[in-house]
Amino acid sequence: MSPPRWTPPTVPIPSGFERFDDTVDRWFEDHMRGRSAADAVMYTASAVGDHGIIWLALAVLQAGRRRQGWQRRLLRASAGLGIESALVNGPVKWMFRRTRPVHEGPRPHHLRQPRTSSFPSGHATAAFFGAALLRDDDPLWPLYYLIAVVVAASRVHVRIHHASDVIGGATIGILLGELARLLVPVGTRAHDAAPVQRVGSRPGSESGRQPER
Repeated sequence: MSPPRWTPPTVPIPSGFERFDDTVDRWFEDHMRGRSAADAVMYTASAVGDHGIIWLALAVLQAGRRRQGWQRRLLRASAGLGIESALVNGPVKWMFRRTRPVHEGPRPHHLRQPRTSSFPSGHATAAFFGAALLRDDDPLWPLYYLIAVVVAASRVHVRIHHASDVIGGATIGILLGELARLLVPVGTRAHDAAPVQRVGSRPGSESGRQPER
């Protein structure tokens, strides 16, 4: 007889979060759910957020808009999203193993049903992680964060996550995104730096030669 499999203790979610989750859920129920336009937008946002698809697509589009340095950006985004997904959907969710919200009745649109822990929201984590990686030297950066907010909020709308799952996931995504930007920097700051003057040279001269008078 094989020994029982060891399972780490579950990290409890504070009971105070339930009241907050219920309040947010009621707001979505009163103002968003059941409205055809809102349902279409939120279910679509939730679907394209699966496996970080939308962030990989945006990274490819960003690379296509650039003439230089796109390889490093695209590699950082694609590799980073893979690492983030493995970390969050693996050990992090395993630590919490929170039950997902219950959805009663038919859904207005098809939706993939995940089986992992409800906390944290992997969609929210990937959304804010992806937005952080794409924002460097890109004038479209506000659009990335707007998409991140919609994707994250959609998980509450479709009742796959509690509101606190989304906030927790967004926080983790922001922290991981800033860490990735610190460890693997990209951008034009290095190219925009002023040239270093050589020792012994004078202003307006090259290689130590005196300027013409």
